[in-house]
Amino acid sequence: MFEKILGTVGDSLSDWLLLPLLVAAAIWFTLRMRGVQFTMFGEMCRQLTARSAHPGISSFQAFAVSIASRVGTGNLAGVATAIIIGGPGAVFWMWVMALLGAASAFVESTLAQLYKVPDGLGGFRGGPAYYILHGLKSRWWAVLFAVLISVTFGLAYNSVQSNTIAEAFHSSWQIPVWLTATAVSLLSAWVIWGGLKSIARFSQWVVPVMAIAYILVAMVVVAMNLERVPDVFRLIVENAFGIDEAVGGTLGGAMAMGIRRGLFSNEAGEGSAPNVAATAHVSHPVKQGLVQALGVFTDTLLICTTTALLILLSGVHIDATVGGISLTQQALDSEFRLLPGAGAWFVSIAILFFAFTSIVANYYYGETNIRFISGNPLWVTLYRCVVTAFVLAGGISSLGVVWSLADITMSLMAICNLCAIVPLGRYARRCLDDFRRQRRCGADPQYHKSVNPEIAGSTPCWPD
Repeated sequence: MFEKILGTVGDSLSDWLLLPLLVAAAIWFTLRMRGVQFTMFGEMCRQLTARSAHPGISSFQAFAVSIASRVGTGNLAGVATAIIIGGPGAVFWMWVMALLGAASAFVESTLAQLYKVPDGLGGFRGGPAYYILHGLKSRWWAVLFAVLISVTFGLAYNSVQSNTIAEAFHSSWQIPVWLTATAVSLLSAWVIWGGLKSIARFSQWVVPVMAIAYILVAMVVVAMNLERVPDVFRLIVENAFGIDEAVGGTLGGAMAMGIRRGLFSNEAGEGSAPNVAATAHVSHPVKQGLVQALGVFTDTLLICTTTALLILLSGVHIDATVGGISLTQQALDSEFRLLPGAGAWFVSIAILFFAFTSIVANYYYGETNIRFISGNPLWVTLYRCVVTAFVLAGGISSLGVVWSLADITMSLMAICNLCAIVPLGRYARRCLDDFRRQRRCGADPQYHKSVNPEIAGSTPCWPD
């Protein structure tokens, strides 16, 4: 009954409040920013590889931490769950939300850079709580967001990640879920006690290696089924509009699941990535906004599509009683019949690294907001202990409970953030116009407070 109540509340919040607001904001920002996610794609790639002489968190490290949070359960298990419930057409709506939502990701991360504050250790901190406080002058709203993101990422999302790792290891090697959950919680505690620099160093090496390995394996599967790839893409598009229904793949079901799981995976407009985007040392807020928008494409158009192709090309039976990660394991196993169990083993290892990096990155999102609420270090220590406990509890809990809890807290947090970035978006637009003007003159863009003079007093980290 508890699981059913959570599911009903999560569905209502998501379908009737979050999804309409998310879609409307994505379309609005795409138009308002003149399609920045399309017209400046080349600039996104250039900024990602730009070198920084500053010893602090680099633009790439901030990107790696945000990708570490994005690339996890949503990419391997979430895509499978979307296909199980919404049919293959759900993948199409994940693509649509990534293409449009990248504009929302650009705006929120640009605002995070604009309103960032010194952290007292030579670096910066920021995020939605900070631009709500300093941009909208609302302390209660900022604290509400800080509480919601701390619960969503540190507790609910980390429960989902831990649960998926435990399920994958039990499916592959029959390892008891409690044992896997205990090991993951201890490893998580070891990394998160090292702070942001420890998390950044860990993420910048592990995430690219595992992402490349996963994509290479998927390319092998695609090559083995090359003649069927056009049919799979046609199935996705037809099912997206209810033309070819399959396994719950009605138009409404496909759209709702695609948008919901797309948000869980790429986090565009959710208010999470801005927390780490604010820590990067860049000369203009737009630089990190562009890098974080690229993260949405990397997550959904590349890695989520990889999982979708693995499942749909394999031809495995899509059964509503099968867990998301189990379906992905079955799909890869069916492609490597000469090595029984190898596909499931590989998915288990991949989800271990993807989900574990998500756990430690998710923790940082919570920590920076706990520090926003109170400067007392005791609260951070307490939060670390609670996060570790939830990683353990999530691994042994019901899959339905942890997913429903994540949907509820995610919806509330995202609504809170979207209602803030819509009125503040005009400052991101001015930053973008200034960046484009300097780029046209052949300069390396440098931001000055004169671009947004009315908020100069609220942007202490930028020169006059």
